[in-house]
Amino acid sequence: MQANSLLCYALVAILTLQFSTHINSIEPSKPLPNNTNTQYIKTSCTNTTYPRLCYHSLSIYASKIKTNPKLLTNIALNVTLKATKSTSRLMKRLSRIHGLKRREAAALVDCVEVVGDSVYELQRSIGEMGQAEGSKFAQVIDDIQTWVSAALTDDDTCMDGFSEVSMNRKVKIIARKHLLKIAHLTSNALALINNFASSHNNLQ
Repeated sequence: MQANSLLCYALVAILTLQFSTHINSIEPSKPLPNNTNTQYIKTSCTNTTYPRLCYHSLSIYASKIKTNPKLLTNIALNVTLKATKSTSRLMKRLSRIHGLKRREAAALVDCVEVVGDSVYELQRSIGEMGQAEGSKFAQVIDDIQTWVSAALTDDDTCMDGFSEVSMNRKVKIIARKHLLKIAHLTSNALALINNFASSHNNLQ
């Protein structure tokens, strides 16, 4: 009974921290964008798998993005990276909770490693985005698409790991909620990258 109480207390503390971090990270600090900029983002997001999430996560940056497809793609990657880093920290905290069964803890440790790989792949993608121009465009975009696809696979692998383990229900709900969020953000970023590549090719 005491172990269960400690586990519940730890989960409440983690959820409180995650909620506070999320609110602080999405609060816009810039003037509200004009209708042309927000409409551009809304239209661009219709080509993603999760358009509502796409618009919600990117519209606060509309003043910076304006109608620039490269900036849209770059910011989508940065938003995804920020959320993935946050999820990585969450997985580390969950893996250290007292009262977890051995297989539960092992699944979380594996997930920490896999999400860490996703962070690395997104960082590489963002680092290369600045080189996506001129004669190097096609090769750079191809590399970025490969890395972002790998990051999405990592997110899915982590979720699959939870489905194969009989895990504490509350831990599973928290973990899957955040993993689904980053998987959806990654999927949207990949779609925007593909659209950016297509639009660039059409101008050639």
